[in-house]
Amino acid sequence: MGAEGAGIYIHIPFCKQACHYCDFHFSTSMEKKETMVRALIKELELRKSEFKDDNVETIYFGGGTPSVLEHKEIERIINTVYENYNVSDNPEITLEANPDDLTEEKILELSQGPINRLSIGIQSFFEEDLKLMNRAHNVEQAEKCLRLASRHFDNISIDLIYGMPNMSVARWKKNIEKALSFNVPHISSYALTVEPKTALARFVEKELIVPATDEETQEHFHVLYQMLLEAGYDCYEISNFGKPGYFSKNNSAYWQQKKYMGIGPSAHSFDGRRRGWNINNNPKYIKAIENGELPMEIEVLTTRDKYNEYIMTGLRTVWGVSLNRIQREYGGKYEEYLLLQSEKFRDQELLNLDGDILTTTQKGKFLADGIAADLFMINLS
Repeated sequence: MGAEGAGIYIHIPFCKQACHYCDFHFSTSMEKKETMVRALIKELELRKSEFKDDNVETIYFGGGTPSVLEHKEIERIINTVYENYNVSDNPEITLEANPDDLTEEKILELSQGPINRLSIGIQSFFEEDLKLMNRAHNVEQAEKCLRLASRHFDNISIDLIYGMPNMSVARWKKNIEKALSFNVPHISSYALTVEPKTALARFVEKELIVPATDEETQEHFHVLYQMLLEAGYDCYEISNFGKPGYFSKNNSAYWQQKKYMGIGPSAHSFDGRRRGWNINNNPKYIKAIENGELPMEIEVLTTRDKYNEYIMTGLRTVWGVSLNRIQREYGGKYEEYLLLQSEKFRDQELLNLDGDILTTTQKGKFLADGIAADLFMINLS
C-alpha cells in the first residue's frame, strides 16, 4: 500500500445556501468556521500515525464549499499536512470551488499558494437550471470565473449535471459545447439524482417538478460520452473525463481502491482492510476532536465485502476488473462465480472480457452500477 501512495480528503462542511438536490453534510452558518478549521487541523495531527509508512500524493478539499475558506485557512491546513505526513514531491492539491467565490482577487491569491488544481461547480450554463438547483451563482459568474481561472491555473475541472427536468438533448449539447469552449482539461458530469429528504424530492412529491426519465438520462450520458471522446477526452471513470495527463489523481485513487484518509465531519476513510466514517454533526465532531477523541465508526471488511467493492469500483473505470487479481486476493471460487454471473452480460455485449480484464462496453457503461450489483457475491464470506 505504502509504495502506491495515499490521499487525504478534507471535508469543509459549509455552504452559503443549500442546493435543492444536495444530500451532502454541510451547514449554512459560518459562525463556527474558525473553530472547525482548528478541529480539522487537530484531527490531522491525531491521525498522523495511520500514514506513517505512506506517501501522500493527493490533498483534496471537498464539501460543502471549500472556497468559502480564506486563503490563510487553506494554507494552515496544508501546512499541517506537510508538518505531520510524508508528502510526495509534486502532490495534486485540489480545491472544490463555486463560481461566486472565485473573484479575480481570490483566483490570483489561490494561484500563488499551494493549490494546483481547481474543481469548479458550474453544473449548467443555463440560468433556468441554476435556479431550479438553487445554485448561489449565475451564468455570467460561471463564464467569468472560468475565463479568469484559465489565466492562472492549467489544471481545471468543471462539474456538469445532466438528466435535468425539461432538458432537451439540444440544450444538453449546447451545455457541453459551452464547456468545451473554455478548453478545460477535465470534466466531471453526474446524473441529477432525487435524493430522499432534499428540497428536490419534495418538489417531485408535490408534482411541481417532473424528473427526467431513465431513457432521457441515458441518452444525455451517451451524448456526453460521444462529444467528449470526439473532443479528445478519455472517459476513465463513468463520471470523469480527462485529457491525457489530466486524469484526477484523487478520483483515480478512489476508483482504484488506494488508501485515503477523510478529515472532517462525515468524511470517509479506507485503508484496504477497513472503512471508517466520521460523525456527520458539526458540534459533536468539534467537541470530540477538542477532547482528543476520533468520532469515527469503523467497519472491518470481509473478503466478500472487498470483492463486492472491487467489482463496483472496477466496472466504473477504464481499468476494469482483473480476474487474476480476484483469484489471487479473494480465491478461485470468486473468480468462477464472476465468470459464470458475467456470461449473460457478455452475451448482451454490455461487458467485454479481454485477456483477464473485464470491462463495460460503451453500451454497458451507463448501466455499470446495476451490472455490478448483479455480480456481487451474496452468500460467501
